[in-house]
Amino acid sequence: MILTLLFAISVVTYLDRVNISVAARQMMPALGLTDVQMGQVFSSFVVGYALCQIPGGWLGDRWGARLVLAGAIVWWSVFTALTAVAATVPLASVIGILGSLMTVRFLMGVGEAAALPNFNRAVTTWLHSDERGLGLGIAIGGIGVGAAVAPPLTAWIMVNYGWQMTFYVAGAIGLLIAALWYGYAVDRPSGADAAAPVPWRRFVRTPTVCWLVLSYSCLGYVAYIYMSWFYLYLVTVREFNELQGAWFASAPFLAMALLCPLGGWVTDRLVVRVGLNAGRQYTGAAGMGLAALAICLGAYSDSPLFAIVLLSLGAGLLYFTVGAYWACTSDLSKAHAGTLSGVMNTGANVGGSVSPILTPWLAEQVGWAAALGVAALVALAGGIMWIRIKPGDGLRPGEELGRVAL
Repeated sequence: MILTLLFAISVVTYLDRVNISVAARQMMPALGLTDVQMGQVFSSFVVGYALCQIPGGWLGDRWGARLVLAGAIVWWSVFTALTAVAATVPLASVIGILGSLMTVRFLMGVGEAAALPNFNRAVTTWLHSDERGLGLGIAIGGIGVGAAVAPPLTAWIMVNYGWQMTFYVAGAIGLLIAALWYGYAVDRPSGADAAAPVPWRRFVRTPTVCWLVLSYSCLGYVAYIYMSWFYLYLVTVREFNELQGAWFASAPFLAMALLCPLGGWVTDRLVVRVGLNAGRQYTGAAGMGLAALAICLGAYSDSPLFAIVLLSLGAGLLYFTVGAYWACTSDLSKAHAGTLSGVMNTGANVGGSVSPILTPWLAEQVGWAAALGVAALVALAGGIMWIRIKPGDGLRPGEELGRVAL
């Protein structure tokens, strides 16, 4: 039931996050925003999300995922709804429509930052080490479902009731899920370890942590292109109409929903067969490398439908690696899984804050195919970095070793 609720929360996080990429089709002309300005709105969310990953994970380790996650869902659901009126609130008269929108989306990102680190905190507590890859794959696989549901649902609401209603509906769904989570969830089984001081120096001194953050930054760069620009790419570049584009924009996220749990299962099975380091490395390197190939082929395909198939496969293969990435943080330190995963996910969102702005600029300069080709190279670089990621070696000893029980 904990895993089921995490899956449901995961669906909501990405419903709330992705709906703006579809609503932007009406928001931009209504509010007088350019593509680059809309990219700044997309990135403002990611900046807030990135800055608060570590605090969100630390709070989960300290106070438990039940309270922290419930409060976070309420917070981001309120700011999701406020997106609809950001252009008319008093703040807009002071800093402008663009500034008001960026502020609201930034604060929404602050709330959502607590989500995935606290997923990891709960999964690490409730599941054994050889189940965590699959558990995280299922929980985070809700991302694919939420992001897949968002384009057609948002487009339907937008066409029939206006773009503002899409944010009101998403906010209401979030408040309902928050109540369900807080009413049912329990922080830890009886006898589970309580919080311990965070060994920050050991994190910094461990090469695997550094390479994990860098590699996940590459995943974040590519993933946020799908989250922010894929729908508009289909409508403006591949010339689908609004509703067709919404349905086809779901394809990458359905691939994520399918391949994310599969990748978690594969990495757990490989850990049993070939050991912890190799089991995580094989999954991460293969997924990122194949994602790079699929994205590159899709970007340069002349057939719009074939391009959708390849680009969607690339997104799925990208998320095939997610279970391995997040399980590595638990492998390194069970007691600090929330904080350490927050550190890792900060990297993803640093990369994710760059791509929504850089991608349309590259597209203007050299074309969309080349802009997506750059994303493929970034994914390939992330795959190569897995050579240096060895969670089975653990954290390096440091001054904190005598004070922290891992």
